[in-house]
Amino acid sequence: MPSKKPRLLPAGIDDMIREIRGQKVILDSDLAALYGVTTKRLNEQFRRNRKRFPEDFAFQLTREETDSLRSQIATSSLHGGRRYKPYAFTEHGALQAANILNSARAVQMSVFVIRAFVKMREALLDTRELAKKLTALEKELTGRLDAHEAAIIHVLQELMLILNPPPSPPQPPRPRIGSSQSN
Repeated sequence: MPSKKPRLLPAGIDDMIREIRGQKVILDSDLAALYGVTTKRLNEQFRRNRKRFPEDFAFQLTREETDSLRSQIATSSLHGGRRYKPYAFTEHGALQAANILNSARAVQMSVFVIRAFVKMREALLDTRELAKKLTALEKELTGRLDAHEAAIIHVLQELMLILNPPPSPPQPPRPRIGSSQSN
């Protein structure tokens, strides 16, 4: 049976943010722990205020997603043996959840949650920028290598000509002495 008390605050908010369905999200149990409420209370308020949470703010995980998370976390049950599939909150959903909980702790922690999402987005952008720079460098180096390869091939061809000169054209036959040739 799930615990009635909220979990203790995990080491880092960054570790709670996962990528599911191509979006950075935080699970309901982690968000509840951050906001100082039980998961049951968070989900209760979420269901009561469902109109405030479009699909791009929050969504319920599928059984496959839940099983996948369970295997990633390497535990027999996801967050204490839940009977239902967890909800995932995006950055906007996490902020909206703080608004519906309306507790001082939720409002205070929502700032940290939003900052964690922003930090992850910046890291992702930095990674994309680095990938662009690496691609440009690769193209430049490939271009240089192509030019160097062409120069090396030219030098090797010249060396081959020096080492193995083509045969000289045959000399015209020399006239025989005493023979009379008329031109």
